[in-house]
Amino acid sequence: MSVTNFIPTIWSARLNENFKKNLVYGNVVNTDYEGEIKGQGSTVKINSIGAVTIGNYDKSIGIGNPEELDSTQKNLVIDQAKFFNFQVDDVDAAQANVDLLDGGIQEAAYGLANVVDQYIAGFYTEVKAENVIGSDTTPVVPTKDTAYDLLVDLGVILDENDVPETDRFVVVPAFFYGLLVKDPRFTKDVNVMRTGFVGNIDNMAVYKSNNVPNNAGAKYKIMAGHKSAIAFAGQVDSVEAYRPEKQFSDAIKGLQVFGAKCIKPEGLAVLTANKS
Repeated sequence: MSVTNFIPTIWSARLNENFKKNLVYGNVVNTDYEGEIKGQGSTVKINSIGAVTIGNYDKSIGIGNPEELDSTQKNLVIDQAKFFNFQVDDVDAAQANVDLLDGGIQEAAYGLANVVDQYIAGFYTEVKAENVIGSDTTPVVPTKDTAYDLLVDLGVILDENDVPETDRFVVVPAFFYGLLVKDPRFTKDVNVMRTGFVGNIDNMAVYKSNNVPNNAGAKYKIMAGHKSAIAFAGQVDSVEAYRPEKQFSDAIKGLQVFGAKCIKPEGLAVLTANKS
């Protein structure tokens, strides 16, 4: 028998964490309605008030009867439900000098957040037809000389739709960000390069994410917009610790429910871009 068979297994006291994407889409949506959901299948009714007419005043005829305000209503349906369910065997827990359950919960929480991020990213399809640059048929191929200008063009679309200057965003993939940092107009602030802060272009906060929708590395959907354009509501509906009947282990399961609605499509603009 080889003496190598007697070498003991060393259990590390440190968990090896996975590489994780930056999750950003959940930070660029309107979450005002989160406190009003009651679980999967519930609906939040979002009311919007129409414009108020401004008229010319003539003291001889007065201002007439008050205008009745128009209102529209959109439904935000909580139609998404995602779960996690994992266990740690008693033997594994005894041998490993690490908190495996705690590590598992952290991974599960990130996994749920990543799913939500990808879900929100898919709302680029709600953009108005006139608010797009490029298409699946004719995607734009940005370069280090044009990437910055293309984001400015997205900002112009928002300007023309009277979108407020504050709380604007744009989310770009890594390759597009790489082109931006080669443009001195973007990197003129030394703090951009030193701290890793992505920066601002044309009053839009620029975010970098690997969750930008794309088709096999092509036709990236770079979405710009205003935070109020997409309403999102979600909550962790349940988290339970339990002992599985047929195993000697501790287990934890959890359920998150959520939903989103594009309530202001005019507040979104999308660039379809390919890598060069």
